Amino acid sequence: MEFEIALILFVIFIGGLALGLWAFATLFVVATLIMVLGGDFSFDKAGILAAKVSVRASRSWEMSAIPLFLLMGEMLFRADLSKRLFEGLVPIFRHFPGGLLHVNVAGCTTFAAVSGSSAATTATIGRISVPELLGRGYDRRLVLGSLAGAGSFGLLIPPSIAMIVYGVIGDVSILRLFAAGLVPGLVLALMYSAYIALRGGKATVDPKPANMRALFGLLPILALVVAVLGSIYGGIASPTEAAAVGVAGAAVLILIERRMTWELIRDSLIAATRLTCVMGAVVIAASFMSAAAGIVGIPQALVNWVLSLNLSMTMLLIAIAIFYIFLGLFLDGISIMVVSLPLVMPIIMAAGIDPIWFGVFLVLMIELGLMTPPVGFNLFIVQSISNAPIGEIARATFPFFLIMLGAVVLFTVFPQIVLWLPGMLF
Repeated sequence: MEFEIALILFVIFIGGLALGLWAFATLFVVATLIMVLGGDFSFDKAGILAAKVSVRASRSWEMSAIPLFLLMGEMLFRADLSKRLFEGLVPIFRHFPGGLLHVNVAGCTTFAAVSGSSAATTATIGRISVPELLGRGYDRRLVLGSLAGAGSFGLLIPPSIAMIVYGVIGDVSILRLFAAGLVPGLVLALMYSAYIALRGGKATVDPKPANMRALFGLLPILALVVAVLGSIYGGIASPTEAAAVGVAGAAVLILIERRMTWELIRDSLIAATRLTCVMGAVVIAASFMSAAAGIVGIPQALVNWVLSLNLSMTMLLIAIAIFYIFLGLFLDGISIMVVSLPLVMPIIMAAGIDPIWFGVFLVLMIELGLMTPPVGFNLFIVQSISNAPIGEIARATFPFFLIMLGAVVLFTVFPQIVLWLPGMLF
């Protein structure tokens, strides 16, 4: 009976989203129906449980890192440091096969290490790289596709807001998750660059002369990366404390660049507050749904059903991958995570899958969703920058979608690529 209720409520949830309801509101409605229909609770008792869960979830210390990382990313985005980053990378890559197209990959990789957000990474790098690369005559499809693909690194390369949410909901070490995401992120960046090099992407006009002094423009941003990640991996700071270090470092960097204004501070605080409220509401609603599902036995029913299928580990992971790619057609990354984890985590634990490895697998699935229409947020960000049709951007991004899918297979066959660094550091 529990499994049938789960399927009906899942349909209700998808229907609510299709009607344009907010994700957190839909989650609260579904969780309440779970308790009333499946657990014989009254609406009053369901409301009391919702209040208790909301207080408990909102007091999580680990969640306090999210507004700080969001604030850091918003400050760097509004300070328009992408030009310095682009100019600093030009002398390094101008003679590589594929030329300055590698700047999209390297720039997104670098900025992802200080933003924690895919949207901020894509928008910040794309705002300067798209007009520059197109103006230098580079292949339009490679410019747009590489930006949409590499922009998703903001979820994988630490500090990652998505991994903080996963760690809180799944009760997994955030420090180990951050360490697990670093090597796969760099491997994926190399795979993207290898594809760009093979495709050539040769400029149709002579590149502009490179200013070697621009290399020094990379130093402040690299120093910020070292300060944030070094404090975490060195055992000096927790993720929340490292986020505070990042905000302070970003402020110093912006002051040195003489770009600090009251408008920048105000707009950064407002944007970070709005995003924090949205994420907090979704996480609280997901915690309520997890509690409600646990009370009526839905997770255990799902575990028993999956185990009864006698799927191999490979088939189970393929089924989960298809499930997440399907969700990516309708939901953004954080919503996918909070909706699915209360149901998927018990299956993962029962199947003996390492939760650290699965965290990276899940983030990669979400990144694939960022590149698939109709809700591929990276596609819409690239569209807002380039004014290109969404269909053209989706086609340009498809090779990078396949490369990321290949990376998922690689990390599944060789899980130590993911688990080596967290095993060595922690």
